[in-house]
Amino acid sequence: MNFKIRTATKEDCKDISRMIMELAVFEKMPDQVKISHEELKRDGFCQNPFFECLVAEVPEEHKSKEGFTVVGYALYFYTYSTWKGPSVYLEDLYVMPECRGNGIGKGLLSKVAEVGKKKQCVRLQLSVLNWNTPARDFYAAKGAQDLTESEGWHFIRFDGQNLDNLANEAPED
Repeated sequence: MNFKIRTATKEDCKDISRMIMELAVFEKMPDQVKISHEELKRDGFCQNPFFECLVAEVPEEHKSKEGFTVVGYALYFYTYSTWKGPSVYLEDLYVMPECRGNGIGKGLLSKVAEVGKKKQCVRLQLSVLNWNTPARDFYAAKGAQDLTESEGWHFIRFDGQNLDNLANEAPED
């Protein structure tokens, strides 16, 4: 299948939002999605964006059953390791099911790695649900290490009321 990977634009936010929901449904957590395409525009296409995004686009003759030509995306941002230096974190990598198996996911992943290397990033990090064996196998086949197994790292999150409570305990300025 013919496709191209390009930097996302504001105009892609409706497609990105659609695929975020498709990914959330696949991950069995559609109720967790609270962001709109307007918020994606605000957060990703401002003076100091919170994220960057690539999209995979196919020509009209390969559009999806629903008529979409934007069939995949990779959303990422930069972090910093006090041990290693700049890193890129891949928040989402998604390809519509009917377009999988054509190298689009590999193309998106490789392009994120290339972008990170150009910005002097020393590593690419991401999270995968423990039951998502196909994704875990895909990343492992590309050389990814599972730090949960090898180093025992756990991802920790504060959100909602717990984040509010923690922020409210901050010392006065």
